[in-house]
Amino acid sequence: MSIRWKRGALLLAVATLGTVLAASFASAQPTERASMAGGKTLNIYGFGPGDDVANGRAEIAAKALGGASVDNPRGSFNDQAFLTRLASGDVPDVVYMSRDRIGTYAARGALLPLASCLRSESIDRKQYRAAAIAEVTYKGQLYALPEFTNQITIIVNNDVAKAAGVSLADISTTKWARLRQANKKMLKIENGKVTRIGFDPKIPEFFPLWVKWFGADLVSKDGLKAQLNTKQAVAALEFTYSLIRDHGGWDRFKAFRDTFDFFGTRNPVVANQMGAWPFESFYYNVLADNSPNADITAKYFTNRKGGPITLFAGSGWAIPRGSKDPDLACKWMKAMTAVNTWVSVAKDRLNLRRRQGRAFTGIYTANTNADRKVFEDVYQASGKKQFDDAVKLLVQAPRYGFSLPSSPASQQLRQAYIDAINRVLAGQQTPRVALDQAQREAQDAIDKAK
Repeated sequence: MSIRWKRGALLLAVATLGTVLAASFASAQPTERASMAGGKTLNIYGFGPGDDVANGRAEIAAKALGGASVDNPRGSFNDQAFLTRLASGDVPDVVYMSRDRIGTYAARGALLPLASCLRSESIDRKQYRAAAIAEVTYKGQLYALPEFTNQITIIVNNDVAKAAGVSLADISTTKWARLRQANKKMLKIENGKVTRIGFDPKIPEFFPLWVKWFGADLVSKDGLKAQLNTKQAVAALEFTYSLIRDHGGWDRFKAFRDTFDFFGTRNPVVANQMGAWPFESFYYNVLADNSPNADITAKYFTNRKGGPITLFAGSGWAIPRGSKDPDLACKWMKAMTAVNTWVSVAKDRLNLRRRQGRAFTGIYTANTNADRKVFEDVYQASGKKQFDDAVKLLVQAPRYGFSLPSSPASQQLRQAYIDAINRVLAGQQTPRVALDQAQREAQDAIDKAK
């Protein structure tokens, strides 16, 4: 099945939801009254058992439900499975999904706006980071409460940089020409094979971050106009592709990167397989666990003026239309993203790390107040300078965060530019031609979905 066919099938399925959901919502009302008489159960979809932070918050949230039980089956969110449940009337009470999906489902009436939820539970939306809120807002209505931010910073392998004669100042996204020179100095090619990556631009994943270097976005603020083939987007793709070409092309670059033990004890820092790269905040925890003595430096990703910028991504909690108990769902969402909840699990994580003899590198959420409390009241320096310095940076980074505006075809837009970049990496198209095609595909998807 082709990617284009899958996108079309998903869009068609979502387009039918208005009628289906109206029927399922109407039929849900008697069930709700029955549940009130016989004891309530909150049905969750897309969350499933997780790590200590996820499970700890779930325990706290369950206690906030006033005696109701929780049905939280194992497994993450799946579009087709969710659509099937909606179409059959088997609607979960609350759903956990990536924030880039919210616009698509909101546009088709599959989610309830949260104005009533905010009022009934006295939830202050101002406590959440503006960029994260923007991800889950469609046509002025809030449709989800955001969780983590997972901000992106640059991780520098100091050993590689020093050995290549590259300074920390050279490894900066402010001056692209200077960064490319650092990339060429740090990379290694031996007998026609890449044995060290200089600077990995992390495309297609972080492409919006490179476009934001110009102050531009890949979609208009209202989410209704794709902007994938602007001169800024083309320039960003040309530059990031040049960093990969310096290694002899995508095939050689990827073949070597695929050998990495990225989340293990022989990760690319320990093995000196990488000079520097942008990555999400959770990776500092991976390094602290597996290579506590790794010599790294955390740096901001900067725009062309030298100002810090970072891209937000993450999941959020939403209430499907037809939920049998939206009030109970609202209580769950509030508790899962509340300040006290985050502080409690942060304390537990700190104590766990202490018992393990590992550094605690923080928890970074979409709740501004929670992050501040965790850093001020819970976090304690580990004595590992590289990680302590990274935490200071990570705490400040979210204030420079942005997200792509919510769109009725957010996933299709994202897939369009990913496919375009992959065609460029494969040598099938130039950046201009690839992004022109992506623009047509994305705009067509938006026009059909809005």
